[in-house]
Amino acid sequence: MREYLRPTPWDVRNFNIDTYEVMSMEEEALAQTDEREGHFTIKIDPLSNSKLLVEHGFYYVDTLIEPVCKRDKLLSVEQEGISIEEEFDRNIILEIAEETFHHGRFHRDFNIPDEQADKRYMNWTRDLMDQNQVYGLNFHGETMGFFGFEKNRVLLLGMDRRYRGKGLAKGFLSKACQKQLLNSGHEELITSISAANVASLNLFYSLGFRLRKTIDVYHKLNRLGG
Repeated sequence: MREYLRPTPWDVRNFNIDTYEVMSMEEEALAQTDEREGHFTIKIDPLSNSKLLVEHGFYYVDTLIEPVCKRDKLLSVEQEGISIEEEFDRNIILEIAEETFHHGRFHRDFNIPDEQADKRYMNWTRDLMDQNQVYGLNFHGETMGFFGFEKNRVLLLGMDRRYRGKGLAKGFLSKACQKQLLNSGHEELITSISAANVASLNLFYSLGFRLRKTIDVYHKLNRLGG
């Protein structure tokens, strides 16, 4: 029998249960989630019929919007005092991360306690720092945010709450994206944003990112015998 469930071990440590990504909407794939204990994620085209998903206990949690930006379309924004650093105090980054992520799909999952969702994003930030995939956002010598990435994907963006709403995010994101393009050699950047995170969507759009596709995300929690 074909295996349709891809383990996601990086999430097991956060939720204390086996976690999987479901790789198909076929009946056989969804049936495998009925036979195994765990937390399951499936990502589908918004135009797909979700009837089978609901019948197998899946529930909608989020819509992810995937904007892209070509190198020649990225807006350059210069702001005094802004710099992008590869060396920074990890503890400061983690303090900022702790108060940043409230729009993630795990925060919207009623089966996941907020503290576990918080832990998930904190661990992700730690992993990216361990892999040298984080830039510090520096303003006049003070670390006040961070930018997480993998190759040509923008993964995380966080700013100290004291600096939010002061018109700095656009300059920081512009510089960080330019640095990422320069270091990666790619011709475009891609990111993924919850449709609920309007502020982030507007920020990326203002720098030249444009919508390419959307994805609906469904979750399922299966506890055998429970």
